[in-house]
Amino acid sequence: MLDDLIAVIDQFETQIAGINGGRQALIDRAEVASAFVFACRHHADQKRQSGHEFITHPVGVARICVGMSLDTATLCAALLHDTVEDTSASLAEIDEAFSPGVSKLVDGVTKLTEITFESRDERQAENYRKMMVAMAKDVRVILIKLADRLHNMRTLNSLPKQKQIAKSRETLEIYAPLAHRLGIHAIKWELEDLAFATLHPRKYSEIKHLVAQQRAERDTYVDEAGGFLSEELKKVGIDAEIAGRAKHFYSIYTKMTKKGREFNEIFDLTAMRVIVGSVKDCYGAIGVIHSLWKPPARALQGLRRHAQSEHVPGAPHDGDRSGRQAARDPDPHGRDAPPG
Repeated sequence: MLDDLIAVIDQFETQIAGINGGRQALIDRAEVASAFVFACRHHADQKRQSGHEFITHPVGVARICVGMSLDTATLCAALLHDTVEDTSASLAEIDEAFSPGVSKLVDGVTKLTEITFESRDERQAENYRKMMVAMAKDVRVILIKLADRLHNMRTLNSLPKQKQIAKSRETLEIYAPLAHRLGIHAIKWELEDLAFATLHPRKYSEIKHLVAQQRAERDTYVDEAGGFLSEELKKVGIDAEIAGRAKHFYSIYTKMTKKGREFNEIFDLTAMRVIVGSVKDCYGAIGVIHSLWKPPARALQGLRRHAQSEHVPGAPHDGDRSGRQAARDPDPHGRDAPPG
């Protein structure tokens, strides 16, 4: 398992070096390995409800954290996040064994785990989210907690049905909105889809099947529209990375329920993301997009600092199709938003 984790670290460091012009945000592999050994020793006799070794969970959480390009201290804390709560390990031991800050992150995650949310009221859910953010002090604590919830949702089937439902509701009400607030869209989407599959399995399977039926046609459209847009941006000197994806299933479901529509009445099943190198190019790209496709009024109202806007355009080659596009500059902290 450690070799697999190190391999994931190697892969992401190579990708980061490509984005940053050869500069790497190096992870201290020796300290990560020490955290793995510490966690293995303290979780040695523990099993998950699935029957798997407990260590598979913290390693899974750490792998998700690697995907968010987090630092050495965060990866170590991810591996150790259950040791204080579930084993005989103490914060003092962790503080002595690892670099400064690791024990504080573990303590923060432990404290968040101790609070429970039972209300279904949206105002109470919002208060709970605010309390989590206030208690965390360091945003990395929230990121570890999101990774913890995502891994637990991926392995939810081993729990009794009522616990699966309770965890899924909590995920939709607390954790997915937190991921959205932090701009970690890939995690938000996966959390929502996993919870949706548990709470409404028949609807989930139906939408998944319908989306899969149109995949080839949709991929062709995205390739054509993306290529067309890329050429238009090059004409005005804007280099862009353009990627397309299908709307996630929970997003389609909420649109169907809120607007009272059938699946065949939902036209924006495809999204495109345009990433450029500066805020100036961001607004320039939006200008090009608006010249090619007419945006709805709600997109213009939602235009904010990151220059992210929604559109329901007609395709350049086929006017009866629709899609969704967003143009944005890279993350101000140097990390691009995870691809959709």
